[in-house]
Amino acid sequence: MSVRFKGTELRPVLLEAVVNQCRVVLVKDQGVYFLAERGERRPDGRQKLIAYAVGCNPDVDVFDDWWELARAELGGDDFGEFFNPRDGVFALILHSANDLEVSATATHLSLQAVGPTPNGD
Repeated sequence: MSVRFKGTELRPVLLEAVVNQCRVVLVKDQGVYFLAERGERRPDGRQKLIAYAVGCNPDVDVFDDWWELARAELGGDDFGEFFNPRDGVFALILHSANDLEVSATATHLSLQAVGPTPNGD
């Protein structure tokens, strides 16, 4: 299994990282999400552009549901992993309609571009 990031939500985050010449960060803590290392902030201090994994957004998904999905797919520990938004799969996501799937083992993260789901979920 894996978690999916909708390309429509991830592309603005990747573009922000490219424009700001910084990395993009995959974070697992209060949800599972990508953000630009140096992104624009909202008045409350939170990052403005955040792309949450489908089902792992604490602002819209039930706590027990997103927490269990994140734990099952990415393990129990919180983490942050940095990537160059111009490399590999991210470059493909930037220039296509694809979504991104992220899966993990105890030692590796795997990122794969996948076609968008027909219903957009």
